[in-house]
Amino acid sequence: MDRIVIVGGGISGLSLAYTLLEAGPSADVVVFESEKRAGGKILTEKVNGFLCEGGVNGFLDNRPKTLELASKLLINPLRSSAAARKRYVFSDGKLHLLPESPLSLLSSGLLSIYGRLRVMYEFFAPEGKADDETLADFARRRLGREAYEKLIDPMASGIYAGNPESLSLKSCFPKIHELEEKYGSLIKGMIKLQKEARKVGKAKVGAGPGGVLTSFYDGMGTMVDSVKKSLGERLRTGNKAVSVERKSKGYAVHLSDGMLVDADVVVIAAPAYSASEILKNLDRHLSSVLSEIQYPSVSVVCFGYKKERIAGKLDGFGFLIPYKERRKILGTLWDSSIFPGRAPEGNVLLRSLVGGARASELAMQDDGRLIDLVAEELGPIMNIKVQPDFVKIYKHEKAIPQYNISHNSKLKALDDILLKYRNLYLTGNAYRGIGVNDCIENSYKLANIIIRKEEI
Repeated sequence: MDRIVIVGGGISGLSLAYTLLEAGPSADVVVFESEKRAGGKILTEKVNGFLCEGGVNGFLDNRPKTLELASKLLINPLRSSAAARKRYVFSDGKLHLLPESPLSLLSSGLLSIYGRLRVMYEFFAPEGKADDETLADFARRRLGREAYEKLIDPMASGIYAGNPESLSLKSCFPKIHELEEKYGSLIKGMIKLQKEARKVGKAKVGAGPGGVLTSFYDGMGTMVDSVKKSLGERLRTGNKAVSVERKSKGYAVHLSDGMLVDADVVVIAAPAYSASEILKNLDRHLSSVLSEIQYPSVSVVCFGYKKERIAGKLDGFGFLIPYKERRKILGTLWDSSIFPGRAPEGNVLLRSLVGGARASELAMQDDGRLIDLVAEELGPIMNIKVQPDFVKIYKHEKAIPQYNISHNSKLKALDDILLKYRNLYLTGNAYRGIGVNDCIENSYKLANIIIRKEEI
């Protein structure tokens, strides 16, 4: 029986191992994770009664594979509250409710009258000529500068912690790219999609991802813990892979403790920068392309307060901040309003994001500076005049992979190089989707490829 070695114990590596073993329970599968803790950017901790997510706080329930995996693991998903549908943008000194539809956008005070009219002009805006363009160029061309600055820019910060002047529309938001390609206009496309949906009795559809944010009562770590339990000794934490060597039959994976592990199939499910180092001696070109995928720094700063100390009503998901506002946080999620059980009775939990592609250096300051920075930002934005009763900080020096312009070209180059290496694969959120849903779906796809080739 072939041995399958998976390098990387984030959700991609864990779900891949689970899927392979589900297909063949006796399969020889082992996962090596360099850290003592598996899960990657999924990290949940309960501290002083506060449930803190150090990274990912949920997934959308609009794609089946994550829910299917949860069902197999016998863990119950938890949908976010109705209040979490309300999302805000901080602009011109105050919080504005984010419009939920094109019609509500027309009556929103977030955009000026000219800005709203310019959005309506999208119906007639010229189509793009480039095969790929930045999110910023696309948004300005189709929706106008104001809508780009106040709507699209904070969305890019919230999802990717990225710079829309560099992010690739095609790679980051393929559905929007396809709408323009197929219909010539986002508005035209959405109208036609709505008509088609009504004909078959489906719910409303739009250009956005749709779905409801979903997690688990004890946080996203529940899924990691459940997969870990199912893998047992096949998951080996604190084991760092340092290189991969090609042999006459298969590969040898070198670990940092000097151990050599023979493998017929190797899957690198580690971040691209780690994959670059691991594969450097095997293929310099492969390593070089992987090293081009950027990861800015992001810190997650959790503040807990007694509810009576917060003047405003936390009725919503939280807020994002456009870059033009020149604030020092990307936004803040009102975690205790999104899911139950995130704060002790009578308390609230806020989770602010610092850093990202345009201010990476802010994320890696010492804890004292980060606490002061976030407190100073939340003061005028949320009218908070007191210090937090609880603080927990998570620093990610290399946080979220950036799908910058020409990302698709990088993927094509990686695919072409990998053709030379039978049974060597790359997976993870650096390539074709950064979310939990993407990682798990891609694991299912890769498992099927491996199963067909190896007949587990």
